[in-house]
Amino acid sequence: MAARSLEIGPIGIRAARTIEILRTERGLAQRQLAGRVTALGRPMSNTMLSRIERAQRRCDVDDLAAIAEALLVSPLVLLQGPITP
Repeated sequence: MAARSLEIGPIGIRAARTIEILRTERGLAQRQLAGRVTALGRPMSNTMLSRIERAQRRCDVDDLAAIAEALLVSPLVLLQGPITP
């Protein structure tokens, strides 16, 4: 069986960008958001969060759910992207 590609697709890239946008809109440093995610029971360093935001690390569903909870949004918001006026 061939190994599956680890390339991040368009929805993953959109989620990464949305995480960064929402984090900065809320005035949170990466370290602060990573701390919130960790406090929710999903250990995350600011380096891991940085790599997720730059689409250099895949964001699995557990990461996505914890980041969404830490940002006080639905995971669907992260997948769909920010609403622009």
